[in-house]
Amino acid sequence: MSDALLDARVVVDRGAFRLDVPLRVAPGEVVALLGPNGAGKTTALRALAGLHPLTAGHVTLDGVDLDRPATGGWVPTERRPIGVVFQDYLLFPHLSAVDNVAFGPRRHGVERRAARATAREWLTRVGLDAQARHRPRQLSGGQAQRVALARALAVAPSLLLLDEPLAALDARTRLDTRAELHRHLSAHAGATVLVTHDPLDALALADRLVIVEGGRVVQEGDGPSVTARPRTDYVARLVGLNLYRGRADGHGVRVSPELTLTVADRLDGEAFVAFRPAAVALHPARPEGSARNTWAGTVVGVQRHGDNVRVQLDGPIGVAADVTPAAAAHLRLIPGQRVWAAVKATETQAYPATG
Repeated sequence: MSDALLDARVVVDRGAFRLDVPLRVAPGEVVALLGPNGAGKTTALRALAGLHPLTAGHVTLDGVDLDRPATGGWVPTERRPIGVVFQDYLLFPHLSAVDNVAFGPRRHGVERRAARATAREWLTRVGLDAQARHRPRQLSGGQAQRVALARALAVAPSLLLLDEPLAALDARTRLDTRAELHRHLSAHAGATVLVTHDPLDALALADRLVIVEGGRVVQEGDGPSVTARPRTDYVARLVGLNLYRGRADGHGVRVSPELTLTVADRLDGEAFVAFRPAAVALHPARPEGSARNTWAGTVVGVQRHGDNVRVQLDGPIGVAADVTPAAAAHLRLIPGQRVWAAVKATETQAYPATG
C-alpha cells in the first residue's frame, strides 16, 4: 500500500509475550484489529498512541517517525496528531460535555474561546448540542460515547484510534451508536484503527480486518474474504463454521488419521476444509444414500442455539452440528450417545492452506 498514511511495525515485548504486528492504513481507511482476549490488540493501539514504547519496529504517520527505537526517534503522546477513544471513554467527570470536547484542541494550543467554538460545532455534528452543558453523569452511555468521539475528532487527527468503543453499551444502544459511528468514520479523512473482539462491529465499521492471535497477524483482508475462508479456529468460530486443516489429494482431504473428507474442490497439498454446522446431518446408524462423508462420533454437548439445537460431537474430528428441536428429540440426543454424522461433498468448501 504505497499511499499508506500510517506505516507501522508494532513490536512490543512484555515478559515472555512478544507482539509483532505490521500495519499500514490508507487515508480514509478503517482497519479493525480483531482477535481473542490476550492477543495483543490493545497493546498495539497503546503503542500507536505513544502510551507504550516500542521494543523494535516503527510507527510512521504521514511520513513522520513517531517511534523508531533503532534511531532513538520518539514523539510523546501529547504531540502526536492522534485522537483516541478508550473503552470507558475517560471523560472528565467535573467538566461539561463542551469542555470535555474542547480539552483536545486546548491541549494542542488552541485559544479557549476558539476551542469551545470547535467543541460546540462537533457536539452539533454528533447530535448533542442540547447536552453541551451536561456533565458525564447526566449523559447516557451512547451520549458519552459520542462526546468521546467528538473530543477525539476535534483535533483533526491524522490517526484515530478506537479501543472497543461500543463494548460498554447495551444491545439496543449499541446498534444505534454503531450506525452513528459508521457515519462519522466514513467522513473522517485520516486513518482509523479500531480494536474490537466483536465481529459485528468489525464487519460493520471496517474496510479491512487484521486478525491477531498470540501477538501475530494470522489473517487479513476485507470482511467477505476473511469470513468466506477462515484460516484459524478463532476466525472459524467467529463466523460459525467448522474448520479443519489437512492434506489434499484431488477431491480428498485427509483431516485426521481415521478420516478423509471428500470435497467438491480439487486440490493438492496443505488445505483447509470448512462447512456450516447446519450442513451436518445426524443419524442413529450409518446412513445410506448420497452423502460421501460419514463418520461415527460421540455427543459431548447439547444446547439451544437460536431456533435450533447445537450438538457438539467428538470423534475422528470434533464437529458442531445444528439440528431442529424435533430432530434432537427424535434422536434423543444426550452426552455420551453415539451417532453418525454425514456431510455432503457439495456442502464443503476447500481451499489452500498457504498463500
